[in-house]
Amino acid sequence: MPPTVLLPGLVSITFRQLTPREIVELLLKAGTPAIEWGGDIHAPHGDLVRAQELRTMCDSEGIAIPAYGSYYRIGQSEKAGLAFNQVLDSAEILGAPVIRVWAGAKGSAETSESERFDIVEDAMRIADLAQARNIKIGYEYHGGTLTDTPESTAQLLADTGHPAIETLWQPAVGRTADQAEHELAQVLHRLSHIHVFHWFPRAERQPLADGRDRWMRYLTMASRHKELVYCLIEFVQNAEPNQFLADAAALKEWIAEVESKLLE
Repeated sequence: MPPTVLLPGLVSITFRQLTPREIVELLLKAGTPAIEWGGDIHAPHGDLVRAQELRTMCDSEGIAIPAYGSYYRIGQSEKAGLAFNQVLDSAEILGAPVIRVWAGAKGSAETSESERFDIVEDAMRIADLAQARNIKIGYEYHGGTLTDTPESTAQLLADTGHPAIETLWQPAVGRTADQAEHELAQVLHRLSHIHVFHWFPRAERQPLADGRDRWMRYLTMASRHKELVYCLIEFVQNAEPNQFLADAAALKEWIAEVESKLLE
């Protein structure tokens, strides 16, 4: 077992109001040297000059870029004018090994069989394109898509059994700790990385420290089944930088505790 199996970081869209340089400074202050840059503001799709600027900035500060948070919706975006090659070009320049994508634009119960077929077909297409550049795609684990239930997620992963396809995970809003832990267990074999936040029991942003018991369970499970998992903080209370510093400190403490137990 490697000495570090869980690595803390940030999803850049947590701070849409900050510049990339301000976000990098915040990461350095927090001691969380990893970031998923978002394709909506900080790293626009196809803007290769910006992507190179971000890559250079992160490389110079020792900050990893484990993922590119695209807003590509499988089965939808290409038809709407966002070519996946634009997304892929940005990810390649960033050096991001995974591109986060959305599995459609409807919940599983509202998605017809023909629409599901289109999503699967497009997922396999973009996975082929990504694999050719040694990049993977990771499904956003989110409501309003085909990853909104464990059953639909399992079916989607089975239907798209491509070596370049993985899935992210985050606790679905309103789930109990037992339910969320069960859902994480179902995707461990294809897990890309984890988005970290605390929204329980209310669907609103709360200090991460309040979710300690829940997150210790999730982190422990992830650490036992995967050699390396980036745990990227997303959605801090009031989008406040100081709250991120507090959340990052809590996450780092939990990771250290989990890893110390692994070595016992």
